[in-house]
Amino acid sequence: MDDLEKAILYSFDESGAVDSVLKSQAVNYCQQFKENPSICTVCIEKLFYCKLVQVQFWCLQTLHEVIRVKYAVMSSEEKGFVRQSVFSMACYDSIDEKSAVRVLDSPAFIKNKLAQVLVTLIYFEYPMIWSSVFVDFMPNLSKGSVVIDMFSRVLNALDDELISLDYPRTAEETAVAARVKDTIRQQCVEQIVRAWYDIVSMYRNSDFEVCTSVLENMRRYISWIDINLIANDAFLPLFFELILSDGLSEQFRGAAVGCVLAVVSKRMDPQSKLSLLERLQISRVFGLVKEDGESELVSKIAELLTGYAVEALECVKRLNSENANVVSMELLNEVLPSVFYVMQNCEVDSTFSMVQFLSGYVATMKSLSPLREEQLLHVSQILEVIRTQIRYDPMYRLNLDVLDKIGIEEEDRMVEFRKDLLVLLRSVGRVAPEVAQVFISNSLASAVVSSPDRNVEEVEAALSLLYALGESLSDEAMRTGAGLLSELVPMLLQTRLPCHSNRLVALVYLETVTRYMKFIQENTRYIPMVLTAFLDERGIHHQNIHVSRRASYLFMRVVRLLKANLVPFIEKILQSLQDTVARFTSMNYTSKELSVSEDGSYIFEAIGLLIGMEDVPVEKQSDYLSSLLTPLCQQVQALLLNAKTLNPEESPAKITNVQQIIVAINSLSKGFSERLVTASRPAIGLMFKQTLDVLLQILVVFPKIEPLRSKVTSFIHRMVDTLGASVFPYLPKALEQLLAESEPKELAGFLVLLNQLICKFNTSVHDIVDEVFPAIAGRIFNIIPRDTLPSGPGTNTEEMRELLELQRTLYTFLHVIATHDLSSVFLSPKSRGYLEQIMQLLVNTSCHHKDYVMRKACVQIFIRLIKDWCARPFGEEKVPGFQNFMIEVFAKNCCLYSVLDKSFEFGDANTLILFGEIVSAQKVMYEKFGHDFLVGFVYKNFSSAHCPQDLAEQYCQKLQGNDFKGLKSIYQSLIEKLRLQQNGSLVFR
Repeated sequence: MDDLEKAILYSFDESGAVDSVLKSQAVNYCQQFKENPSICTVCIEKLFYCKLVQVQFWCLQTLHEVIRVKYAVMSSEEKGFVRQSVFSMACYDSIDEKSAVRVLDSPAFIKNKLAQVLVTLIYFEYPMIWSSVFVDFMPNLSKGSVVIDMFSRVLNALDDELISLDYPRTAEETAVAARVKDTIRQQCVEQIVRAWYDIVSMYRNSDFEVCTSVLENMRRYISWIDINLIANDAFLPLFFELILSDGLSEQFRGAAVGCVLAVVSKRMDPQSKLSLLERLQISRVFGLVKEDGESELVSKIAELLTGYAVEALECVKRLNSENANVVSMELLNEVLPSVFYVMQNCEVDSTFSMVQFLSGYVATMKSLSPLREEQLLHVSQILEVIRTQIRYDPMYRLNLDVLDKIGIEEEDRMVEFRKDLLVLLRSVGRVAPEVAQVFISNSLASAVVSSPDRNVEEVEAALSLLYALGESLSDEAMRTGAGLLSELVPMLLQTRLPCHSNRLVALVYLETVTRYMKFIQENTRYIPMVLTAFLDERGIHHQNIHVSRRASYLFMRVVRLLKANLVPFIEKILQSLQDTVARFTSMNYTSKELSVSEDGSYIFEAIGLLIGMEDVPVEKQSDYLSSLLTPLCQQVQALLLNAKTLNPEESPAKITNVQQIIVAINSLSKGFSERLVTASRPAIGLMFKQTLDVLLQILVVFPKIEPLRSKVTSFIHRMVDTLGASVFPYLPKALEQLLAESEPKELAGFLVLLNQLICKFNTSVHDIVDEVFPAIAGRIFNIIPRDTLPSGPGTNTEEMRELLELQRTLYTFLHVIATHDLSSVFLSPKSRGYLEQIMQLLVNTSCHHKDYVMRKACVQIFIRLIKDWCARPFGEEKVPGFQNFMIEVFAKNCCLYSVLDKSFEFGDANTLILFGEIVSAQKVMYEKFGHDFLVGFVYKNFSSAHCPQDLAEQYCQKLQGNDFKGLKSIYQSLIEKLRLQQNGSLVFR
């Protein structure tokens, strides 16, 4: 053993017997040895004389690297020596009489490496230099299975390394692959195919492995060789004979199935494909798919049948002649039962999209009316496939019920997985509504009586089907209970499911009942059954908190839909909800209840919708409302009285309790209209005013607890809508308290409240806005920077996001003031000191803000201020200096320079809208300022921007006319021409 062989052995050692330092030295030695000029000769000699597989592998790996990297600089003699030597190894020849080693006697990984080396030579040399490589291989196949096996490995390696489209290829590799395939087709493909046939025929009963590898070659090559070489009277009978032979190994039979699938999948025109599919007589293998479902052969047969069905469906879609269409539909109908069986019982190949195939098949039915018996049967089978596929695995039953981490992941996965299947269900429901409804009805009936170990998943799947069916029904069909629907919905309401305690079953049951509420609206006799389902242990009183929480929300939706029909049931409903409501009238919360209690807001909203109707007698309405509001307000008052004595441990729980109470009252009030509480039943309005009085005290007692302030603010919003103008007396105190301790986030919320007041009451809130505006302006200008807010890395913080939100809300607030006839607020003695800052902020934003919607809002504010404050050219200047500011600052910077900037892209829709507002502003300024505007903006600013005289004159003409569209067009043209002739003397900022 020489030094190189030792070094190779040491470098490959994984036993730990070789010292790490020595191993490292060995690796370095081997690496350096690769630079030896005669490295190819050394490697080939060792391959013929050394039996150590580590040495063989290293030599083949090195040869592969040298050829791949240094082929261009190798001498022709060296290339010839390597070519001849490698080919001799592949053909089981020795280099001379002394060589006792044949590489083909080595393990499979050595032979695979040899095949890779040979393919690398083919890459560089075939057919220009070594045109006979495949032809020369043929006579050597007679040496037996050892050479046949090597030939198969070479063909497989050629596919892997060069031809197969399953791997990304460079442009050069693609070109070489095309060259190799073209030459093989012209030169030797018939010889190779003949060899394949002879080998399989000869060795089928003696060497399964060789036959299997040859069939694997064929499977790979069928896609690009002439199909007639394979799809003929020699090969097709052979393939099916092998597939149907019980005495052969599963791998061998499966390889034959792979070849038939490759034939089926071969790209060709649809008429030729149809003829090919007919010749296959695929029904011969239908029975095999129902053998042992776990076997490799069954998986292969499943792939073949699904592949065949896809091709048959393509023929149905693409062939127009009636005869061809009939034939292709017959072939498809023949294979479909087996395909349905595969979908339900076998692992389907990942390349086969079950939903895509079935959707395509259903789509072909849309043009057929009525459906034939066979197609109706197929529809039922498709529905069975859908039901099987959407069923949860029982192994996750407990995880899904308690909704632990595994349960959440499985539910999320299943929700995603089901999407396409349920879309398919809806398509089936539209094509064959009667069949779909009968199937779902039978599914539900059988699921209810199925054995306990299957019950949960069966019932959940059946209910999910019924729920999804609703999306394929029109509103009219839903209302009238078309088809079996008039039986299905009552059946659903009457059914007591043995597994209703399960979370998934309970949830889908309630969702399904809610989905068919239009039917209930038309058939009010079922209302008591609906109410019972939501109010008993199936819904709001379900043992699982997730179910009861969702039931509360769905019940609120049901109440909203049925509303007036529920008046006779109000007493019963309130009685059923007593314990749920009572949770809000008790301070003794457990920590678990606290975490979910806010969901009780849906219950209060539902109650509010019920008792807030004018159909409810006034006395009853007052009693109902009082019985709810009084205990809730008493809890708040008790906490406020004892606020100073609260100890740190109980304080969080008590405060959380008050938050939930505010949410509950807020939700309750949603059912009461402004007309009812202010006009027809003012006594109800008085109750809400008293409640508002109580809740406003929270802002005084707990001024710095943000969650409480947020909830109270939300309630004030609600009372503005509910109480209308009668809320005014409460606003000064409320606004003062909200403004007192507000942070940026709260200040934004405060401005939203003011926006609501202004939009609802217009100038009626002038005094209120006038009073608070100076404090708002002072606070905001202390928080927001005068220039634009910083952006870029490190600025995406919570604090910065809050400032951006405050800035956006401020512009909305100023816009609302200006557009609701309240601009005089800016000019009041208390606010006047902030006017200049406001103007500068608006100009900066209108010119530079990244958000073009913000810029547009600021321009619109200026347009409104011009109209409000400028009665000229005939009146007196209302705001001294405002006209000069608009011409010299706003018009110059916003109307001209900001538009000249290259970032102002006329191709963008938002930019064009902003541009329209900017042109409107110019028009309004001309109307109000007259000749002063022409002098200041046109003659002065246009000339500094080097605007040609003729363009300026065209602009002035359009400005003085009534053609706004023409003005906008001429101004855009002017700006674009100024941009083109920019000579560097004017920098647009």
